[in-house]
Amino acid sequence: MSAESPLVRFENIQKSYDGEILVVKDFNLDVAQGEFVTMLGPSGSGKTTCLMMLAGFEPATHGEIYLKGKPINKVPPYKRGIGMVFQNYALFPHMTVAENLAFPLEVRGMGKSEREARVKRALDMVQLGEFGGRRPMQLSGGQQQRVAVARSLVFDPDLVLMDEPLGALDKNLREQMQYEIKHLHEQLGLTVVYVTHDQTEALTMSNRIAVFDDGIVQQCAAPAALYEKPENAFVANFIGENNRIMGTVTALADGQATVKSESGDTIIAQQINVDNVGDRTTLSLRPERVTVAPGEGNTENTFSAKVKELIYHGDHIRTRFTVCGHDDFIVKVPNSANHAALQEGNTVTIGWKMEDCLALDA
Repeated sequence: MSAESPLVRFENIQKSYDGEILVVKDFNLDVAQGEFVTMLGPSGSGKTTCLMMLAGFEPATHGEIYLKGKPINKVPPYKRGIGMVFQNYALFPHMTVAENLAFPLEVRGMGKSEREARVKRALDMVQLGEFGGRRPMQLSGGQQQRVAVARSLVFDPDLVLMDEPLGALDKNLREQMQYEIKHLHEQLGLTVVYVTHDQTEALTMSNRIAVFDDGIVQQCAAPAALYEKPENAFVANFIGENNRIMGTVTALADGQATVKSESGDTIIAQQINVDNVGDRTTLSLRPERVTVAPGEGNTENTFSAKVKELIYHGDHIRTRFTVCGHDDFIVKVPNSANHAALQEGNTVTIGWKMEDCLALDA
């Protein structure tokens, strides 16, 4: 493998279970050594199928997968040198924690003293050095998941695959494990391909995220780029919260789109995924990018908005407005902002900048 070539390459991959319907359609993706790439998407979008083809548990219908520059479609799973972490932990209940970790090393024919040293090192990595003698059922869910992570690392794999590994944990534990896996990835220089339907998890942990829908990658980019510059309406709606306003393009100039909304309001937006005057468009606008009572000249778009609902969220007040014909227009107002006028039924002025409002596909 040359220094430039990726550790993993999916090349023109297709997958069908019945010979007719493609659940993965012409999938191409490179994963660099040391990268953390997340496949994100709704249920049935094809992300787990791609992971299972990489692991060797599913054959590709068409195309080739490469690991270290070598084709692996015909290589059995146990010869691929890949670590796996599943949502259900997949630990052997009749074995101790140490025996669970030693098992993949025994299969590889490793000697006893080397096995013991590696098991100890892997358990120390996940702060479970004292738990080697326990059975999985004597551990909490978070501890069991750490054992599953340690087992995936114990034989120094080239690549670790994780399939919804935190799905069974409660919110606080899930957040804690996100940071632990992220730090392990950074400290050990691991290459990780991770599957989840949880966008917060993907944004927190990944170097890059491939957003799947209907067997196709809609966009693959760094978390900030996906959030700030979604290329289409699906990505904008799937990553983070979003206000959507439907309309028709009435003018295009210098990267700006002038859009007439269905309520007849004129909105100035950034031209992203519209090509012609007369195109239908979905305007995408993040709730935190809208300002209540903007100063004169601070925003290209200013409208009267009626307060429908206020929900206290601690650090911000989630405010629902009627504006531009929409009753569900959400604005996140910082709790530090003193807006005495924010009372249900009141009408206030809100505004947003042209560059924060993206003209996407209809």
